Amino acid sequence: MGRTLEEMIAAETPEIQAKIDARHLELVDEAQGLAEIRRLTAHSQVEIAGKLRVKQPSVSRMERQADMYLSTLREYIEAAGGKLRLVVTLPSHRPVVLTGLGEISARPGRRPVAKRLTTKSSRKKVTAVP
Repeated sequence: MGRTLEEMIAAETPEIQAKIDARHLELVDEAQGLAEIRRLTAHSQVEIAGKLRVKQPSVSRMERQADMYLSTLREYIEAAGGKLRLVVTLPSHRPVVLTGLGEISARPGRRPVAKRLTTKSSRKKVTAVP
């Protein structure tokens, strides 16, 4: 008869067991999409829609999207009570937090719009993670 996963892990060295435990925690902390983020924060689509000032079907569409503006993603995460943090990993460099992308700038008398990233004035500050 075969061995269980628990038996196989128990047979490993303490170092390997620690690596397995660390990776398990990383995977538990990953979310597979916006719907999972919403469930983790115990919000309904209707609640998120109210905070975003959109209708519930719009939230449903957002949760199914594979690609969206960073400003939309940031608004959704903030409506769920979170804060979006973009971390870039580069070869031979510590992780870097990318700031300023997806922020909304309000224009007087107009609906807020996302900052454009194509102008020279739109270069963003990059901060290294300690």
